[in-house]
Amino acid sequence: MDTPLGICPPSTPFTLGEAEALGISRDRLRGRGFAGVSHGLYRPASWDFELRDAARALCAATPGAWISHTTAARLHGLILPPWLSDSRELHLSKPRKLAGVRRKGIVGHTVLAHADEVETADGLRISTRARTWLDLARALPVPELACIGDQLIRIPRPVFEGRDTPYATVASLRSMLARHRNLQGIVRAREALELLRVGSDSGPETLLRLAMLDAGLPKPDLQLALWELPGAPSADLGYRVRRIAIQYDGGGHLDELQARSDRRRDGAFRNAGWTVLVFDREDLADGFDGAVRRIRKALRDAWTDPAVAAGFATGS
Repeated sequence: MDTPLGICPPSTPFTLGEAEALGISRDRLRGRGFAGVSHGLYRPASWDFELRDAARALCAATPGAWISHTTAARLHGLILPPWLSDSRELHLSKPRKLAGVRRKGIVGHTVLAHADEVETADGLRISTRARTWLDLARALPVPELACIGDQLIRIPRPVFEGRDTPYATVASLRSMLARHRNLQGIVRAREALELLRVGSDSGPETLLRLAMLDAGLPKPDLQLALWELPGAPSADLGYRVRRIAIQYDGGGHLDELQARSDRRRDGAFRNAGWTVLVFDREDLADGFDGAVRRIRKALRDAWTDPAVAAGFATGS
């Protein structure tokens, strides 16, 4: 028995101070029921790793520091490339006035951060989504940074997300970059910032758009509604004048109800005389090379389509 009668032992990682408040002695902490994580930080021996619990305990054990970089990105639900999306690394940042972070299994960073770049949520000090995006610029390629940036500036759907304002704007991100001119990765962050556009609702949509631009295709419209009416079918990307609708259907589109909705959506565009191109995870794995070829062909064909040519002439 590792704790006195009537005392419920912690079920998640905890600090030495929290153990003492519960009446758990240091001798008991050395027993089989607990394991040391690092200096002043413990966990139940039976605890299965959970990122938020680990991060909260780490913050409690390191006053003045905050969760950052990849760890913050995962906790915020930001889009990360596959090689980082399941990372168990714990990243902790601190201001220069504090001693360096020296904890086993912890990646420490000494950074300059302004007050509005760190927030406290549910007892956890963590870098904001915007500052996390900037911190990741030291490690991520520009396309992945653009995916996260598009996620930050997209217009949310209140009915699904419980918010009606984006996490950031291009202007606010630009202002933050101006504060940190010498930060490692700032050049990549500036390059990614110029690629951001409101309207990309997923990482693959951003990557498809960037692949199109890299191939020299015209800039596509985003969230392209078939009609200017509420509830009109819309395409993820496309070209209104050339009547080309481009959809990226990810894993969520395999659901039968969603698949039926997708078929109605695409049928509405086709019935209106549009070319509809649908891409999926196989195209993503291909780097959208095949997708770009199909889009290029559709653009060439549009020039010879009489209906589309009439649209050019009338501006419709």
